[in-house]
Amino acid sequence: MSTAISTRNRQRSKEWCQRAQQSLIEGVNSPSRGAAVYAPGPVVLERGHGSRVWDIDDNEYIDFMMSFGALIQGHAHPKIVEVVAQTMAKGSHFAAATPAEAEAAERFQKMVQSAKAVRFTNSGSEATMLALRLARAHTGRTKFLKFEGHYHGWYDPYCLNGHSHPANELGPKENPTRFPDSEGIPATTFDDVVLAPWNDLEALETILRRDGRELAAIITEPIMANMGCILPRDGYLQKVCDLAHQYGALFILDEVVTGFRYAPGGCQQFYDLKPDLSTFGKALGAGFPVGAVAGPRMILDRMRWGSGMVLHYGTFNGHRLTMQVIATNLDLLAANGGAAYKHIYAVGDGAIAGLRDIFRRRKMQAIVQGFGPMFQIYFTDRAAIHDYRNYCQNVDTVKYSRFVHGLLDRGIYMTPSNGLHWIISTAHTMNDVETLLRAVDEVCGELA
Repeated sequence: MSTAISTRNRQRSKEWCQRAQQSLIEGVNSPSRGAAVYAPGPVVLERGHGSRVWDIDDNEYIDFMMSFGALIQGHAHPKIVEVVAQTMAKGSHFAAATPAEAEAAERFQKMVQSAKAVRFTNSGSEATMLALRLARAHTGRTKFLKFEGHYHGWYDPYCLNGHSHPANELGPKENPTRFPDSEGIPATTFDDVVLAPWNDLEALETILRRDGRELAAIITEPIMANMGCILPRDGYLQKVCDLAHQYGALFILDEVVTGFRYAPGGCQQFYDLKPDLSTFGKALGAGFPVGAVAGPRMILDRMRWGSGMVLHYGTFNGHRLTMQVIATNLDLLAANGGAAYKHIYAVGDGAIAGLRDIFRRRKMQAIVQGFGPMFQIYFTDRAAIHDYRNYCQNVDTVKYSRFVHGLLDRGIYMTPSNGLHWIISTAHTMNDVETLLRAVDEVCGELA
């Protein structure tokens, strides 16, 4: 594979973007894919296989974004392709009970210990929406607490302080300034949202003394994946869980990004947590749209038909094709004693070590946070980024965007958004890592 794409042609990508803008806003269906991120315009992808993708100009890239983490098996895994073809030959979807949805749920339960019951949705956003509705019904309360910088989908109440803002505008930790992420949301929507800084127990305890008795739930990502890859302080997540219970609230663990990635049972297995409810998506579907809510029967049973039920409908819930893919995907992850995870960790940790060595050798103010399956690079003079406020004040996101655009020119596919993260799949190899490190070394030479 060539290491220089800048000398090759991206003309068709440019033309296709111009064409798409005539019918699609920014030429895409999610702003994270458009020209605002991939200035002056996105690379238009056409096909993928294993760890590689190709654009419509036939330029080849190693993909370290993997559909924002959805493609844990890489592109076009032969077992996934096979089950899709076999399923489609018998009909894609019936909107009726099928063996496939029960088989997918059974495999899910074998891997996630807290999943005494499962409900499948069509996206992570739908899953977190349902989890909050269940928590409110179960507790009889309406307020919930979310953390600065965490992303739980685009459901109205979650769209608060999900983007970075100037550090001098964030307000005191005990009463953060509230920044709605979107227009079109009534201001009263956020009356039921309590906002807190993450990774700061002292501030959280202060806020809970004020608002804790009104909370239906505290929702958190186990690893802060919306500002790159920010790890929890030792013991922090368990303490958040304990505090939620102390105030009569449910502890919701949002594993849409981390689920089935860090361990077969997700971060709740990795950190030995027992959430009341947890949400999943991305890696669960191996590239197919899905979400899930898991938890005890006494909470999920509230969705049973009858008076006082928690409403959750959906024509495409439990989609037969997706359910078959989930069963196959989870079988692959569980096979051979979890060999898939050993491979992902070996490749990911190798990449992280190599990146740190380059930054150290070139005397660059840059750090790599995370481990194994997911990590992020921050251009900063700090030894670590611990929270949203650290990120807003101390990370050079403009330099990161230049860095990634340099990598795109060398055949490394990644989003220029510093708020996302590098993903390792079962398809990546140490040869891919070596190619990445050569490209990074070249780009760092230009940035220095």
